[in-house]
Amino acid sequence: MNATEKAFLDRNKLSSSYLGEANRWFLPVIKKLRPMLKRRKQPLILGISGSQGSGKSALADYLCTVVAVQLNLKALPISIDDFYHTKHTRKQLGRDIHPLLATRGVPGTHDIDLAMHVLDQLIDCSKDILVPRFDKSIDDRCHINKFSRVSDAPDLIVMEGWCLGANAEKTENLRIDINRLERDCDPYYIWREYVNKSIAGPYQKLFGYIDRWIMLRAPSFEQVCSWRLEQEQKLMEKHQISSIKTPHEIMNPEEINSFIQHYQRVTESILNDLPKRVHHLYQLNEDRVIVAYSEPLPVT
Repeated sequence: MNATEKAFLDRNKLSSSYLGEANRWFLPVIKKLRPMLKRRKQPLILGISGSQGSGKSALADYLCTVVAVQLNLKALPISIDDFYHTKHTRKQLGRDIHPLLATRGVPGTHDIDLAMHVLDQLIDCSKDILVPRFDKSIDDRCHINKFSRVSDAPDLIVMEGWCLGANAEKTENLRIDINRLERDCDPYYIWREYVNKSIAGPYQKLFGYIDRWIMLRAPSFEQVCSWRLEQEQKLMEKHQISSIKTPHEIMNPEEINSFIQHYQRVTESILNDLPKRVHHLYQLNEDRVIVAYSEPLPVT
């Protein structure tokens, strides 16, 4: 194992077995993208859609690392999570539109204009671009001095996010409560309609930037709940190891169960609808192991 591979595994807290599976499943994608990367005059934007805990961040880092090392090209991973509205803005949305919008996560709680502005700068090869970072442990955007600074135009941008590729639902579907959160907290459909309109409008504009699509498809929404709990436990461990006082925003299992209900409608819609609209589809089992691969859209 070389130093680059070890650094990648350490960054993502992964075992060495990840590299073997990643090389098997994802190296072919890079080979297919290589001709496009070599001939393009602006960055190729690759979108990775996958539910919470599916491995999107690790895959984005892997792809960027391999492209940089093997193709000698500049690659930049970006997460839609880093474009969440600030806590202050979400609280204002909660007061002005619906209280549930104070909770980060669903479409409508991201600053899509900011995300597109950053992508425009990257595409235009602007210098010293600041890419925001979001700290989930404090549920707020980091201070500007912790933003990432991009000085060289990338050849590849890998954007990952749980709601990437979502489509709006039919209005009549929104009238059917799918969990306790919707029934008890959104009886007049205000929150879910706002989320749906956000998907239909600003988010489609953002998705339009993406040239090629990858999906890490979870086996079910129930499995997503389990993976999300694991994420929170890792966040807790990170703060314990660093001796930082655990912030109150880190959630216990009961809070996770309530929190994940915010995501249920859009997640289930994506699981059902998106697979036929991506170039590279990876089916995961409950252990996040890839069990099937297909190319629903032509890869040229």
